[in-house]
Amino acid sequence: MNARGLLIPFRVTSLGRRRLLAAGALAWLGVAPAARANAGVGPVMPAAMAPALPLRRHDGAAPMLAAQLRGGPTAVQLMFTGCSTVCPIQGALFSTLQAALRAERDTAARLLSLSIDPLADDPAALRAWLRRFGAGPTWSAAAPAPEALDPMLSLFTGGAAAGDRHTGQVYLFDRHARLVWRTSELPPAAEVMAVLRQLG
Repeated sequence: MNARGLLIPFRVTSLGRRRLLAAGALAWLGVAPAARANAGVGPVMPAAMAPALPLRRHDGAAPMLAAQLRGGPTAVQLMFTGCSTVCPIQGALFSTLQAALRAERDTAARLLSLSIDPLADDPAALRAWLRRFGAGPTWSAAAPAPEALDPMLSLFTGGAAAGDRHTGQVYLFDRHARLVWRTSELPPAAEVMAVLRQLG
């Protein structure tokens, strides 16, 4: 609509529609969409159930992915301990989230750093990652079994082919281990917190 109150017709491309939908969903949560948001941002519909894929955690335990995610809302980041570019930023983000959850006395939400380099990221490397960022008891780290890596990545990408498997997005799961939200790339902590509050 222009200054005279006349409607101005315009075309919205399919990509534009997806961006508008994602922006609307973020607005519903009270979150401003990030400038670098991509088409895979926002609610996952229908929610995707985490499969029973074998993990090896930082403490040596070997749960299935679905069991690790069940029981409380969980924010998941994909990382690998040998990364020196995006991953330290991701670790700092989770450190900020951990502090925010403590300040709100949220005892249900959890954080999970999930490695995409299962051959290198053994429990000792994952423990060192958590120590580096001051992780508390609600923040864990794990790597899939090597044969489970591709099925795991398929869950996060929605089955799309992943050329670059390294992403700065955060993935939000509800207490039933269902993927319900994908954030923007390297989201502000407020964006992740807003979704965790809705899931709590």
